[in-house]
Amino acid sequence: MFASPLLDAPLIAGLLPTMISAAGSAGAVFLLARSGRVWWMRSVPVALAVGVALAAVAELVVVVVRPFPDLLPLRMLAWIAVAATGTALAWAHRRAAVWRRVVAVVALLAVVATCAVKANSFYGYRPTLATALGLPAHDEIVLATLPRIMPLVVAPPGVPLARVWHVPPGMPRTGRIAHAYIPGRRSHFPTRAAWLYLPPAYLGSRRAQLPVLVLVPGQPGGPDDWLLAGRLAAVVDAFAAAHDGLAPVVVVPDVTGSPFGNPLCLDSRLGAAETYLADDVPAWVATHLQVAPGPLAIGGFSFGGTCALQLAVRRPEVYPTFLDISGQSEPSLGDHAQTVQATYDGDEDAFRRVDPLDELAHRRFPRSAGLLAVGRDDPDFRPQAEQVAAAAQAAGMTVTLDELPGGHSWSMAADELGRALPWIGVRTGLLVSAGPPPS
Repeated sequence: MFASPLLDAPLIAGLLPTMISAAGSAGAVFLLARSGRVWWMRSVPVALAVGVALAAVAELVVVVVRPFPDLLPLRMLAWIAVAATGTALAWAHRRAAVWRRVVAVVALLAVVATCAVKANSFYGYRPTLATALGLPAHDEIVLATLPRIMPLVVAPPGVPLARVWHVPPGMPRTGRIAHAYIPGRRSHFPTRAAWLYLPPAYLGSRRAQLPVLVLVPGQPGGPDDWLLAGRLAAVVDAFAAAHDGLAPVVVVPDVTGSPFGNPLCLDSRLGAAETYLADDVPAWVATHLQVAPGPLAIGGFSFGGTCALQLAVRRPEVYPTFLDISGQSEPSLGDHAQTVQATYDGDEDAFRRVDPLDELAHRRFPRSAGLLAVGRDDPDFRPQAEQVAAAAQAAGMTVTLDELPGGHSWSMAADELGRALPWIGVRTGLLVSAGPPPS
């Protein structure tokens, strides 16, 4: 993908979303601006009623169908209502003059675009126009084209890799991303393609034996959310630039199977997602990548944060280091009874055996460490993060709770990943200890 000022323009805040919002405001004024008693006493109230009704239906669908665990916040419902009201108003112009009908369509597009931009800004989902359009990344490579390099630069036991690493000639300044298919050989879990981030130190004429960070995205969505919404390459590139090209190799597997799938990272009736992450993914990493052997780190946002906590508690020998960004205190489809029924046929004892809080109450984890993060303006997930932090500390884990400005958004998740990488680097033997995790 060629660089373009327009395609690379920020879509969360800045000139482009401001211009779209201004166009949407002008479009809304046009759609409303007609005279006549019938228009104001019938057409406009009916359009408003349609908008409110569609927003209510959207919330009802989320409550009943549960495509994702959380309800739609009021702000999102408001923008759904605005888009639906604008559509009804545009339809009410269908018998107007031809020029007015054409302008009404353009005005509606501007209103809908504004609602989409506002929703995108709320969640921080697509940071630029290029990512919103799904254009291919300029830094993507084919994994199979990378040669195996021997010998690797390996640190002696107990010595951070940064102390023995020297930048080789011709090492690229930035990392690369690549697609990979990680099959569920043991779990039989159906997956989509995963994404990888390979740091500069993996790509030069000499290759450092780097640690691995497994990142899990939120739900709904997929692995590319960490690349697009989470700005994975840019965030880790910045870290690598400050450490002579060293950074973890990042693996972003698919653990939901579909955009709206939700197996809750459990081995249950919904699938063997835990086995996939604990056995299949590490086995594939060890076979297909030249990386440090042994334990991996795991992290994630929202659903992915909950998943990281689950794997750290259930399989601490595989994932003794975890990053939980805005995760929940227990795996959830939105309602506890519904979750237990869907996963274990209503068997509460079976669910308690895999619930992180129950596990933390009955086991000790002296070798595990975690960094939990949550937005200060997140009323739903902040109490849950505080509950998990207290339980983890009581179970012997070394845990820090990091509070960042903002709410439950990908923007906050990307910021936290950048703040957490030095701590992950120390935990995984990449860097010299630089003190406690950020707070």
